[in-house]
Amino acid sequence: MPADVWIIFATSLVNRAGMMALPFLVLYLTQYLHVSARLAGLAISAYGIGGMIAAPIAGPWSDRVGAFTVMRASLVLTGIVLLIIPLAHNFAVVAALTFLWGFVADAIRPATMSAITNAASPEQRKAAIAVNRLAVNLGMSIGPAIGGFLAVVSFPLLFVVDGGSSLGAALVLTALLRFRRRAEPASVGAQPRPGTPATSHAMREHPGSVWRDHAALPFLFGIFLVSAVFMQNEGALPLYVVRDLHHRASFVGMMFMINTLLIVLTEVPLNLAMHAWPHRRALVLGALLTAVGFGAVGVVRGTFAITLTVVFWTFGEMIVFPVGTAYVADLAPAGRTGEYMGAYSTMFSLAMVIGPWAGTAALDRFGSLATWTGVFACGLVAAVVIGLTVERKRGTAENSPSERRAPVDSDSAAALAE
Repeated sequence: MPADVWIIFATSLVNRAGMMALPFLVLYLTQYLHVSARLAGLAISAYGIGGMIAAPIAGPWSDRVGAFTVMRASLVLTGIVLLIIPLAHNFAVVAALTFLWGFVADAIRPATMSAITNAASPEQRKAAIAVNRLAVNLGMSIGPAIGGFLAVVSFPLLFVVDGGSSLGAALVLTALLRFRRRAEPASVGAQPRPGTPATSHAMREHPGSVWRDHAALPFLFGIFLVSAVFMQNEGALPLYVVRDLHHRASFVGMMFMINTLLIVLTEVPLNLAMHAWPHRRALVLGALLTAVGFGAVGVVRGTFAITLTVVFWTFGEMIVFPVGTAYVADLAPAGRTGEYMGAYSTMFSLAMVIGPWAGTAALDRFGSLATWTGVFACGLVAAVVIGLTVERKRGTAENSPSERRAPVDSDSAAALAE
């Protein structure tokens, strides 16, 4: 892998290893600030809406000023907001800060995806994205676990440690980029930067925006559908398993542990093995596995059977999201990778806002069989949409990388000198 992939790996690992405030936000609001559960839920929605607004803004900015610049700004601002939140005791202020938190924190998503796909060759992209997801999942296996112990001591301490980890990740990113520049000054200096005549020419050849790209829009809709299905792991799934199937909450924890272990152990080799697969085949397979994994929850009862469904949707997750990111990189015209990644990230944020709410509301109103049948149908529609819109063969980007790959991040030694 290129050095930039490992720089992003280290940054993501440090950042996610300290991510503990969001999983405990509802408990912080209800038990520490003594607000109602309904208001606490609104704060979570405020975070998701902030992220949904940030993605289409941060993506184009990654093209203009450089993905690493946006990543660093996101990490620093996230750290500052997290350190301020414990100082607020009025719910309206906390909700506004939570919205701002979601905005600045989720700005890192399109920038990270843009940096990874620009750094890696088309053949390496799926594995490079899987490497970053490995860092995220390793970090997420640490942060919430530590957060559980810190919550017993002090809820505000969660925000202090989380904010400190964001600032620490920004320092790691800055230090490693400077080390990389000293080690490879010639290769970095030789790369074109966004805003140069070559890049401006490339953007003139592809006018308009991603939201008017007839090749991208149907795919983005398919990704939204499969993401809404996947988001049931935070919505209807735990509620159904504990409330309706009468399993213990510890069993839900075990389900997520299996999900994380499978990702850590198999996602990178799986995507290395699939690097030559056509995007369409991989994405349709991933969408189908996700649909079957969640849809089957409605017809199984025992612990082993439910665990098997987790395996299905985990493999779907490990295929769909790395391959989907690689495909978006191939769709993006030169110099506009960040813009397309911003639109792609917006679909995740929209699914996070709608998916868990829709799943839990359907479970209460229509019952389990109708809910999981609907989830399965949604996944099937996603597979059909993706199958009908994604090119069967590898596109121009992979046959001719120089024509489609966006320039390397502008945060170079020359840019710093300017």
